[in-house]
Amino acid sequence: MTNRRFYRTIVQVEVLSEQPLGNKEPIDHYLLTYQITDYDLSGSISIPTIEEVDGKSIAELAQAQGSAPEFFQVDSEDNDITT
Repeated sequence: MTNRRFYRTIVQVEVLSEQPLGNKEPIDHYLLTYQITDYDLSGSISIPTIEEVDGKSIAELAQAQGSAPEFFQVDSEDNDITT
């Protein structure tokens, strides 16, 4: 079992625009940032949720995002791993 701490932070972005942003597919955050800061969207960012999670949870959350638990040097059983 790992002794390290991990955090899950949910970032919420509110966007105001003249047109809908599209369907419910993931949005490229680099493009969204550009459009908010330098183009035709108005946006604000808030952080409504920050929670501490264990190694097993961070592994599951990483997999749900299409990433690998090894990104955090932990396996799906909450064990530290080395690369």
